[in-house]
Amino acid sequence: MLRRAFLLSAAALLTACKAEPMLGQLEPVFDGKDLRQRLQALADGAAPGVLGVAVRDCQTGQTVAFNGEHPFPLQSVFKAALGAAVLAEIDAGKLRLDQTITIRDIDLSPPFSPIADAWPDRTDYTLEDLLERASGASDNTAADVLMKLIGGPGVLTAWLVQKKIEHFRVDRYERQLQPEIAGMASFRAGWKGEANYRPVLLAVPEATRRAATAAYLADPQDTATPIAAVTFLEALRAGQLISKPSTERLLGIMTRTGTGAKRLKAALPDGATLAHKTGGARTDLGMTPATNDIGIYTLKDGRQYAVAVFLSASTAPEDQRDAVIAEVGRIVLRAAGA
Repeated sequence: MLRRAFLLSAAALLTACKAEPMLGQLEPVFDGKDLRQRLQALADGAAPGVLGVAVRDCQTGQTVAFNGEHPFPLQSVFKAALGAAVLAEIDAGKLRLDQTITIRDIDLSPPFSPIADAWPDRTDYTLEDLLERASGASDNTAADVLMKLIGGPGVLTAWLVQKKIEHFRVDRYERQLQPEIAGMASFRAGWKGEANYRPVLLAVPEATRRAATAAYLADPQDTATPIAAVTFLEALRAGQLISKPSTERLLGIMTRTGTGAKRLKAALPDGATLAHKTGGARTDLGMTPATNDIGIYTLKDGRQYAVAVFLSASTAPEDQRDAVIAEVGRIVLRAAGA
């Protein structure tokens, strides 16, 4: 009887495994060598810009990367992780979506920031509104206010490390980072809005701006590797970071965003969706330090792929930089048979 029970249990286990293969037991989707060759050809065409890509098949965990361990400037890509950390505080009962935050002059940040543009005519926002504006529309003031609420950039980075997401570091507020890239003095409220900010930036000597940008590109602060970015995306998708309602809320924000229509979103096949976060640095003196997009493709049949694309130090115009990122999406989706 004992032997018969054991055999029946073993048979049931084998049947279950066959019906629901465990992670890593499915056949790899991607031909890694072929995918990397295609990405290499794309990177060659994007030179002198540096291209970094990572893609993860969410069904099997297979990951293919090109310059996957190279740290790239994050820019607004970090706002997806910020949104997750804010929602973790809400899950813990430390913050509330309906709480009202009053924006003061010392809270304002450089463009892009419709909140700063509207100040002081409007000063009050709910946390829910700030979350939508930061992680969706990429408002810098919204991001900095939320960052301060959770304890600052160091707390965000520590939270990511705690969640086993390494090599994804956030070190500065936007009001610190953006002026430093151009060699500007500390940000002040009088610089709010593009019409006020740009003349101050252009008043900085060209040599100073070039040196500041070069230092930024060499700085390990505020960077992530493409592999770290897809690790974050997969952890978010799998519900390993925040509660299910909070996960759905953040992915919804990232799906509704109108940013980056010509980047990863341009590769969407019929019936597919993309939850993503773009990032980009201001073009100055003929060079753009960062043009980024990270996101999760969900195909019509339910298959999902996390993709991270970083393009740094590019001298190409915006439409060409966007086209490189869109082509990465197409290469990945074609390789997946989408």
